[in-house]
Amino acid sequence: MKETITTKWLSDLAFEAEVDGHKIYMDSSMEHGGKNTGPRPKPLMMVALAGCTGMDVAALLKKMRVKLEEFSVDVEGDVTEVHPKRFEGMKIIYRLKGKEINRKLVEKAVHLSTSRYCGVSANYSKAFPISYEIIIEEV
Repeated sequence: MKETITTKWLSDLAFEAEVDGHKIYMDSSMEHGGKNTGPRPKPLMMVALAGCTGMDVAALLKKMRVKLEEFSVDVEGDVTEVHPKRFEGMKIIYRLKGKEINRKLVEKAVHLSTSRYCGVSANYSKAFPISYEIIIEEV
């Protein structure tokens, strides 16, 4: 199986990618020669991780009949100071809000996502360590 995307140069440092029929624009900041018309590529790597594991956890918790009022995934990335500036670690923070959320089920869903299902996590973990934290707020 192979996946392919095409990224087209628009002008200056702006690019447009089409992914699954959706357009994503990327650009650099003004201080680096861009016009700030879109996000930078490195933060999109964090978006990919949050989306991948978030979808897994949401689907698993639904199957486990865990009722959520709110759910969000934060990703913090540690970037090196020298070029090429790359991630040297990421931390995923799962924030769940609801009534009587079973922590053990959430831990199981997170573990299944990070160890078995999330392909983004599987790829990134070969390049740098990924840690996670679960924060549950009772309503």
